[in-house]
Amino acid sequence: MVRGSIGKLASRALSVAGKWQHQQLRRLNIHEYQGAQLMGKYGINVPRGAAAGSVEEVKNTLKNVFPSEKEIVVKSQILAGGRGLGTFKSGLQGGVHIVKAEEAESLAAKMLDQILVTKQTGPQGKIVSKVYLCEKLSLVNEMYFAITLDRNTAGPLIIACSKGGTSIEDLAEKYPDMIIKVPIDVFKGITDDDAAKVVDGLAPKTADRQSSIEQIKKLYELFCKSDCTLLEINPLAETSDNKLVAADAKLNFDDNAAFRQKEIFAMRDTTQEDPREVAAAKADLNYIGLDGEIGCMVNGAGLAMATMDIIKLHGGTPANFLDVGGSASEGQVVEAFKILTSDDRVKAILVNIFGGIMKCDVIASGIVNAAKQVDLKVPVVVRLEGTNVDQGKRILKESGMTLITAEDLDDAAEKAVKASVK
Repeated sequence: MVRGSIGKLASRALSVAGKWQHQQLRRLNIHEYQGAQLMGKYGINVPRGAAAGSVEEVKNTLKNVFPSEKEIVVKSQILAGGRGLGTFKSGLQGGVHIVKAEEAESLAAKMLDQILVTKQTGPQGKIVSKVYLCEKLSLVNEMYFAITLDRNTAGPLIIACSKGGTSIEDLAEKYPDMIIKVPIDVFKGITDDDAAKVVDGLAPKTADRQSSIEQIKKLYELFCKSDCTLLEINPLAETSDNKLVAADAKLNFDDNAAFRQKEIFAMRDTTQEDPREVAAAKADLNYIGLDGEIGCMVNGAGLAMATMDIIKLHGGTPANFLDVGGSASEGQVVEAFKILTSDDRVKAILVNIFGGIMKCDVIASGIVNAAKQVDLKVPVVVRLEGTNVDQGKRILKESGMTLITAEDLDDAAEKAVKASVK
């Protein structure tokens, strides 16, 4: 329920400028069961549970972890929201179920290694490699809690609501007065008064106030010490034994902190990511897959965005954002072409290079070598300008390749759109 639910509310708090800028942000996302394990290390109350990747592991977990439980919560583990309302391609409805303990094994078997489609996965869905088996809690109240980063206050911002378990966007639209925001001084850290304001906003019905304050402080400690960019709990629940429990959580981490968060970043599940983006990251390329038909290879984020805009202006749709940077090697250019041609939707490729730090002859050599290694079945439009442009054009001309050359960006975009519809 929580995955992706912060949506509009977080984007307002972050004040992210522009669609492309938002998409370029890369942040590690981990599974629910991994988040629960991490929170448990910080003394945060989480449901008792264990992940299983096979029917045999499910059987052992039920025997060893839940020997006397009558009911079990079985949750499919994918990095996308809307699991509860999702549909498996096999026909099974819902990726989260509460079942009798004796039915958990057979249900898990129907989930594992199957494709779950939710409102956030797109029609292709995501494969369920693990299920998370949890105890069924007796909840008496559900609330919403999140910590994100706020540009306006230049520090962490705690967002809380006395209602939870449902879309926070809907609550923010209907009941904006129920949402409280508590900015935290990044130098002082969270104080007792800060935590008390959050607890007052949550308005727990039965949970001990002081214990609740301590839980909020532990959540903030996790956020800071783990270099989180987002910690979202929906619902943050009260149980019948008067405790606050993080019943479902989403955690994102700053990729720039990978060097000091090795244990956390070892949790990365690349099977849940776009394989093209995984390959690009390994080659140190900035790549984001889109849904269009014209593959783009450009140097510089600004030029890449301008290229995509002009493609749209001429009636085409970009298939990706790909910035090879200012110091790409010939090998990186080859890898970029491999990634572009691996997308079956790509009907034409537009190479738009303005040679400043990046030299046109290096790009040209990369294009030629890529053509030797990759079976280019789509037309390639090339626009080169800047450093070593004459050498670059000569390399392309002498290669014998069939290329469509362009004099400027407008000409290149127009030719790429025409080539993509032939």
